[in-house]
Amino acid sequence: MGSIVLNMSVSLDGYSAGPGVAVERPMGEGGERLHEWLFTGDSEVDAQVARELSDSTGAVVVGRRTFDVGVDLWQDTPFPVPCFVLTHEPRERLPMKSAAFTFVTDGAGWALEQARAAAAGKNVLIMGGAHTAQQFLSAGLVDEVQIQLVPVLLGAGVRLFDRLGTQHIELERTRLLASEQVTHLRFRVRK
Repeated sequence: MGSIVLNMSVSLDGYSAGPGVAVERPMGEGGERLHEWLFTGDSEVDAQVARELSDSTGAVVVGRRTFDVGVDLWQDTPFPVPCFVLTHEPRERLPMKSAAFTFVTDGAGWALEQARAAAAGKNVLIMGGAHTAQQFLSAGLVDEVQIQLVPVLLGAGVRLFDRLGTQHIELERTRLLASEQVTHLRFRVRK
Protein backbone atom coordinates (compact mmCIF):
# COMPACT_ATOMS: atom_id res chain seq x y z
CA MET A 1 0.00 0.00 0.00
CA GLY A 2 1.24 3.50 -0.84
CA SER A 3 1.95 6.30 1.59
CA ILE A 4 -0.09 9.37 2.42
CA VAL A 5 2.16 12.21 1.28
CA LEU A 6 1.68 15.88 2.06
CA ASN A 7 3.47 17.82 -0.69
CA MET A 8 3.67 21.62 -0.70
CA SER A 9 5.93 24.39 -1.91
CA VAL A 10 6.51 27.07 0.72
CA SER A 11 8.43 30.31 1.08
CA LEU A 12 11.29 30.58 3.52
CA ASP A 13 8.93 32.38 5.92
CA GLY A 14 6.44 29.50 5.77
CA TYR A 15 3.76 30.69 3.35
CA SER A 16 2.15 28.25 0.92
CA ALA A 17 0.33 31.08 -0.89
CA GLY A 18 0.65 34.83 -1.01
CA PRO A 19 -2.04 37.25 0.22
CA GLY A 20 -5.25 37.74 -1.75
CA VAL A 21 -5.82 34.25 -3.15
CA ALA A 22 -8.61 34.43 -5.75
CA VAL A 23 -9.56 32.83 -9.06
CA GLU A 24 -7.63 35.53 -10.89
CA ARG A 25 -4.62 35.00 -8.55
CA PRO A 26 -4.71 31.29 -7.59
CA MET A 27 -1.50 31.52 -5.55
CA GLY A 28 -2.16 35.03 -4.20
CA GLU A 29 0.10 38.02 -4.72
CA GLY A 30 3.62 36.77 -5.42
CA GLY A 31 2.67 33.16 -4.69
CA GLU A 32 3.29 31.92 -8.23
CA ARG A 33 6.99 32.17 -7.35
CA LEU A 34 6.53 29.06 -5.19
CA HIS A 35 5.97 26.85 -8.24
CA GLU A 36 8.45 28.30 -10.73
CA TRP A 37 10.78 25.37 -10.08
CA LEU A 38 8.20 23.09 -11.72
CA PHE A 39 8.02 25.01 -14.96
CA THR A 40 11.44 26.44 -15.77
CA GLY A 41 13.08 23.13 -16.72
CA ASP A 42 16.50 24.48 -15.75
CA SER A 43 17.42 21.82 -13.22
CA GLU A 44 17.72 18.05 -13.52
CA VAL A 45 17.21 17.82 -9.73
CA ASP A 46 13.88 19.66 -9.97
CA ALA A 47 12.83 17.60 -12.99
CA GLN A 48 13.70 14.38 -11.12
CA VAL A 49 11.62 15.40 -8.09
CA ALA A 50 8.66 16.34 -10.32
CA ARG A 51 8.90 13.01 -12.21
CA GLU A 52 9.10 10.98 -8.99
CA LEU A 53 6.11 12.79 -7.57
CA SER A 54 4.06 12.21 -10.70
CA ASP A 55 5.10 8.55 -11.09
CA SER A 56 4.34 7.66 -7.45
CA THR A 57 0.94 9.38 -7.18
CA GLY A 58 -2.20 7.26 -7.52
CA ALA A 59 -4.77 9.73 -6.16
CA VAL A 60 -4.87 13.34 -4.97
CA VAL A 61 -6.77 15.12 -2.21
CA VAL A 62 -7.30 18.89 -2.34
CA GLY A 63 -9.43 21.35 -0.44
CA ARG A 64 -12.42 23.11 -1.96
CA ARG A 65 -10.65 26.47 -2.19
CA THR A 66 -7.73 24.91 -4.08
CA PHE A 67 -10.21 23.29 -6.44
CA ASP A 68 -12.10 26.56 -6.95
CA VAL A 69 -8.99 28.59 -7.81
CA GLY A 70 -7.17 25.80 -9.68
CA VAL A 71 -9.64 23.96 -11.88
CA ASP A 72 -9.80 26.61 -14.62
CA LEU A 73 -6.03 27.00 -14.57
CA TRP A 74 -5.36 23.24 -14.69
CA GLN A 75 -8.13 22.46 -17.24
CA ASP A 76 -7.93 18.93 -15.79
CA THR A 77 -7.13 17.21 -12.53
CA PRO A 78 -3.75 18.42 -11.16
CA PHE A 79 -2.29 14.94 -11.83
CA PRO A 80 -3.76 12.38 -14.26
CA VAL A 81 -5.29 10.39 -11.39
CA PRO A 82 -8.55 10.50 -9.41
CA CYS A 83 -8.83 13.68 -7.36
CA PHE A 84 -10.89 14.05 -4.19
CA VAL A 85 -12.09 17.49 -3.05
CA LEU A 86 -12.86 18.09 0.62
CA THR A 87 -15.95 20.29 0.80
CA HIS A 88 -19.04 21.06 2.86
CA GLU A 89 -21.23 21.43 -0.22
CA PRO A 90 -22.38 18.27 -2.03
CA ARG A 91 -21.68 18.24 -5.75
CA GLU A 92 -21.82 15.71 -8.55
CA ARG A 93 -18.62 14.01 -9.70
CA LEU A 94 -16.81 16.13 -12.32
CA PRO A 95 -15.14 14.12 -15.14
CA MET A 96 -12.13 15.79 -16.71
CA LYS A 97 -9.72 14.80 -19.54
CA SER A 98 -7.49 12.41 -17.59
CA ALA A 99 -9.48 11.62 -14.43
CA ALA A 100 -12.32 13.04 -12.34
CA PHE A 101 -12.95 15.19 -9.30
CA THR A 102 -15.04 13.53 -6.60
CA PHE A 103 -16.45 15.84 -3.93
CA VAL A 104 -16.33 14.47 -0.39
CA THR A 105 -18.46 16.01 2.36
CA ASP A 106 -17.74 13.49 5.14
CA GLY A 107 -14.30 14.73 6.21
CA ALA A 108 -10.63 13.93 5.74
CA GLY A 109 -10.87 10.31 6.92
CA TRP A 110 -13.54 9.41 4.36
CA ALA A 111 -11.72 11.29 1.59
CA LEU A 112 -8.56 9.36 2.45
CA GLU A 113 -10.40 6.02 2.41
CA GLN A 114 -11.77 6.73 -1.07
CA ALA A 115 -8.43 8.05 -2.32
CA ARG A 116 -6.56 4.99 -1.03
CA ALA A 117 -8.97 2.69 -2.85
CA ALA A 118 -8.56 4.69 -6.06
CA ALA A 119 -4.74 4.92 -5.75
CA ALA A 120 -4.35 1.18 -6.43
CA GLY A 121 -1.29 0.78 -4.19
CA LYS A 122 0.37 4.06 -5.15
CA ASN A 123 0.70 7.14 -2.93
CA VAL A 124 -2.15 9.44 -2.04
CA LEU A 125 -0.98 13.03 -2.44
CA ILE A 126 -2.35 15.75 -0.17
CA MET A 127 -1.44 18.83 -2.17
CA GLY A 128 -3.88 21.60 -2.00
CA GLY A 129 -4.55 24.12 0.65
CA ALA A 130 -2.92 24.79 4.00
CA HIS A 131 -6.17 24.10 5.84
CA THR A 132 -6.50 20.69 4.17
CA ALA A 133 -2.86 19.89 5.01
CA GLN A 134 -3.46 20.90 8.62
CA GLN A 135 -6.55 18.67 8.87
CA PHE A 136 -4.61 15.62 7.71
CA LEU A 137 -1.59 16.36 9.90
CA SER A 138 -3.72 17.03 13.00
CA ALA A 139 -5.61 13.78 12.49
CA GLY A 140 -2.35 11.81 12.23
CA LEU A 141 -3.16 10.73 8.67
CA VAL A 142 0.11 11.76 6.99
CA ASP A 143 3.02 9.33 6.49
CA GLU A 144 5.43 11.68 4.70
CA VAL A 145 5.85 15.44 4.38
CA GLN A 146 7.56 16.73 1.25
CA ILE A 147 8.40 20.41 1.29
CA GLN A 148 9.79 22.41 -1.59
CA LEU A 149 11.45 25.30 0.26
CA VAL A 150 11.68 28.27 -2.09
CA PRO A 151 14.21 31.03 -1.32
CA VAL A 152 11.75 33.90 -1.17
CA LEU A 153 10.14 35.80 1.71
CA LEU A 154 6.50 36.48 0.86
CA GLY A 155 5.88 38.40 4.10
CA ALA A 156 2.16 37.60 4.18
CA GLY A 157 -0.36 35.11 2.90
CA VAL A 158 -1.40 31.63 4.02
CA ARG A 159 1.03 29.82 6.32
CA LEU A 160 1.24 26.08 5.88
CA PHE A 161 1.52 25.08 9.53
CA ASP A 162 -0.39 27.85 11.37
CA ARG A 163 -3.40 25.90 12.66
CA LEU A 164 -1.76 22.90 14.28
CA GLY A 165 -2.11 24.43 17.75
CA THR A 166 0.13 22.93 20.39
CA GLN A 167 0.22 19.52 18.76
CA HIS A 168 3.72 18.06 18.65
CA ILE A 169 4.53 16.17 15.44
CA GLU A 170 7.94 14.55 15.22
CA LEU A 171 9.56 14.19 11.78
CA GLU A 172 12.63 12.38 10.50
CA ARG A 173 14.34 13.82 7.43
CA THR A 174 14.77 11.16 4.76
CA ARG A 175 15.89 13.29 1.82
CA LEU A 176 17.54 16.58 1.01
CA LEU A 177 18.09 17.71 -2.59
CA ALA A 178 18.70 21.23 -3.82
CA SER A 179 18.82 23.25 -6.99
CA GLU A 180 19.32 26.97 -7.53
CA GLN A 181 15.55 27.54 -7.25
CA VAL A 182 14.39 25.25 -4.46
CA THR A 183 15.44 22.90 -1.67
CA HIS A 184 13.50 19.63 -1.74
CA LEU A 185 12.97 18.16 1.73
CA ARG A 186 11.31 14.85 2.55
CA PHE A 187 10.37 13.76 6.05
CA ARG A 188 8.82 10.63 7.52
CA VAL A 189 6.22 11.34 10.19
CA ARG A 190 7.09 9.47 13.36
CA LYS A 191 3.99 7.82 14.78
